[in-house]
Parts: sequence; structure tokens; C-alpha cells
Amino acid sequence: MTISEVLSADRAPNLPAGFADTFTSRFVDTGELRQHAVVGGDGPPLLLVHGWPEFWYAWRLVMPALARDFTVIAVDQRGLGLSGKPETGYDTRTLANDLVALMAALGHDRFAVAGHDTGFAIAYALASDHPERVERVALAEIPGPPRAEASPPVFVPSHINDRLWHIPFNRVEGLPERMVAGHEDLFFGYEFAVQGGKLPGELVDFYVRVLSEPGVLPGSFGWYRALDETIAQNGERAKTKLAMPVLAIGGALSYGPAVAAAMRPLAGDVRETVVPDAGHWVAEQAPEALVAALSDFLAPYRS
Repeated sequence: MTISEVLSADRAPNLPAGFADTFTSRFVDTGELRQHAVVGGDGPPLLLVHGWPEFWYAWRLVMPALARDFTVIAVDQRGLGLSGKPETGYDTRTLANDLVALMAALGHDRFAVAGHDTGFAIAYALASDHPERVERVALAEIPGPPRAEASPPVFVPSHINDRLWHIPFNRVEGLPERMVAGHEDLFFGYEFAVQGGKLPGELVDFYVRVLSEPGVLPGSFGWYRALDETIAQNGERAKTKLAMPVLAIGGALSYGPAVAAAMRPLAGDVRETVVPDAGHWVAEQAPEALVAALSDFLAPYRS
């Protein structure tokens, strides 16, 4: 299946010219889950794991450059994009296992990983639970994997509340779907606007259209509703530092150096990149800077 069959040109803004010449849309049935990924390029495998409320498309601006040196696999995580949307399985151990199964089905036993936002938490779990699979891991734009001691208090300053209120809201069972349905433009539009930096209006409209399709909202909230499980898992993971090199990436207008600060107690080899003039959406706001940072970090893996 080609990219054009998945995303028509009139519905997918800012898709790089010639994208479909390099990348192919793949559906892989790994047993419990039918997963969707966009795959292309030449070289050692590099798995890209998007954040919330996006899907593989969030990486589109960095994928062509990375594909010159890597086989790029941009996945739709469980519950989002074109991957399956079961009712359960949104803790990061299960989500990491999804990706191990995907990469094995694609013929990759060892690979590098980059994760953003919720994809950060999934990539961290993948590196911790399956260190034999992960060569290097790049983690972008949350201040560390969710842990009990890092949970925000109930009352926080308004500038923090504005960015994090969705976390407790998304965790409520059943109610968010009823409140957001029919108001996806307001809810998701706010989330894209408040997280640091801005995305073009036509791009936000595209994400909102995808998130407004029937059956999407429960899977979108699934990661948040499994946070108790994920936090407990991360308490165990923190007992053993990651052994592979870690690149901690923060947007200067968002979490900045807080990403690396959070990862230093959890990994033995942490490098830091703060992307200038970028907010939370680093792959879309500063693709060239992100490609440069990833390429430099992954150079020993490529050689």
C-alpha cells in the first residue's frame, strides 16, 4: 500500500515532495494487534515513536533526511492513527512489547529508537525492558518517564496547569469521550496551541479531522488511563540504569534542559540537546535541527 492510498494530497498538508517515492505504508499483524507503520530508506533500522495526540505523520519532515542513512520505521502506536484500537493494553510495557513484535516482523532484531512525548515513555520502557534490542535511544519533550515522585501536585501555577490539565482529564473513564465528541477542534486545538510554539492552522485542522473519526477517542485516551500501571512499572525500571547511550531532547520554548536532568538518574550515558526556537512539537517546528541532533547521536550506530 502506498502513502497516496493512505493519505490523499488534499487531506495531508506539508507532506514533503517525493515522500511516496521513498516511503511505503505497511500493515503488520503481530498477533494481538494490527499495527500500521510507514517504512523507507536504507541503512540500519531506526524506529520513530510519536506522541499524543499525533500519529506517525508527526515525523514526516525529518523522515526523508533520516532515510538517507537509516531504514526509518514511523509507527502508529496502539490506539492511534491506523493501528488497532483495542480496549486494553495501553501501559508502556505492553506498548513496548507491541513495538518489539513489529520490528521482529519487519526483520529487525536490534534497532535505534526515538520517542516524543508519550512515545518518550514508550521508548524508555522499550529500552529498559528489552535492552538487548535497543542500540541507542533518543527521548524528546517530557521531563522524564512518568514516576510517582514526579507526579504533579493537585494545585499548580496556572502556566503549568494550562499545559498539564489534560493528564487527569484524559484519565477519567468514559466522560472525556462524551465531552470531547463534537468539540474535537476546541479540545485538540487548545492542546496543540498551549504546549509551546505554534503549528500551522491547516496542520492542526488535519490532526483534528483524523482525531474526529469514529472510534478514535478511546484509544487516544488509553495511554493516560494506564498511567497507574506505567508508573508502577517505571518504579521497577528505575532500579537499573539504561546501559545504552541516551539523547535527551528538549525544545527551548518547552521543557528544554529538564529532559536531560530527568534522565541522568535513569541512564549511565546521557547526552543533551536543547533545540533553539522550538516548543513541544520539535519534529514539526525544527526538523532540520532535530535531524542534525539525531544524525550526530546515531553516527556510531550507522558506521
